[in-house]
Amino acid sequence: MAVSDKKLQRAIDRLKQSGVRITPQRHAVLDYLLNSMVHPTADEIYKALEGKFPNMSVATVYNNLRVLKEIGLVRELTYGDASSRFDCNTTEHYHIICEECGKIVDFHYPSLDEVESLAEQVTGFEVSHHRMEVYGTCEECKKEAVKQ
Repeated sequence: MAVSDKKLQRAIDRLKQSGVRITPQRHAVLDYLLNSMVHPTADEIYKALEGKFPNMSVATVYNNLRVLKEIGLVRELTYGDASSRFDCNTTEHYHIICEECGKIVDFHYPSLDEVESLAEQVTGFEVSHHRMEVYGTCEECKKEAVKQ
């Protein structure tokens, strides 16, 4: 069994334990996210699956993403533009975002627990989590800029 198949089976088991029905569309959305190396929008997921599910609507994709998010299988990423992106990697990690094309890439860095602790001490807040974003220009966009 491939790694992605194992992840999919664990996710399906988690849905079942939560009492969520595994519809063919929900299964397809989850499978697409688990195998996606990008952080797709709901519209991108819809376009990727519409050939397989011609009667599926964008609303169905959004509803499935909401359910997957509530259960903790998916993270919703919002970066100031109008469209959310979705990430099946729910472990602690960070993102680097291309300012030209919007591509988002995961990268790992030792947890910034000290920053959370310092923020609590300085502000009196109880910190629940943090998010770090790094911005720049991806390889493809740098190559494209050189051509012009």
